[in-house]
Amino acid sequence: MPKPSEQAKAAFQKLVPPDPAVMTRPMFGNLAGFVNGNMFCGLFGEDLFVRVSADDQAKVRKQGGRAFEPMPGRAMTGYVVVPAGWQKKPDATRGWIVTALTWSRQLPAKDKKAVKKAAPKKATPARRPR
Repeated sequence: MPKPSEQAKAAFQKLVPPDPAVMTRPMFGNLAGFVNGNMFCGLFGEDLFVRVSADDQAKVRKQGGRAFEPMPGRAMTGYVVVPAGWQKKPDATRGWIVTALTWSRQLPAKDKKAVKKAAPKKATPARRPR
């Protein structure tokens, strides 16, 4: 997994709104913003991704963005990577983060208990045949 630079992490922290409902925490070995348990933005290496409506995804793509694929060929539905150079355009980038926050705030809150239950179980060693 790509890791963000300290500069990218600092820029990201400055752009995430200071909202009591918003928390940042590690995701993919990077940083991500969450509201009501839903991820709405984050870093993936030096890239910044946001979760927005289909119409807004098209707008981001027209500006030079692309699908968010943490693994090649495996795009995460609803997420797009904002165009490169996002750190040099804080006002435009903040706009996309606020749009993502607004969009994600409308999603159903994730139930913390259900998330824990849905976590994959540890793999058990294979048994040898007798």
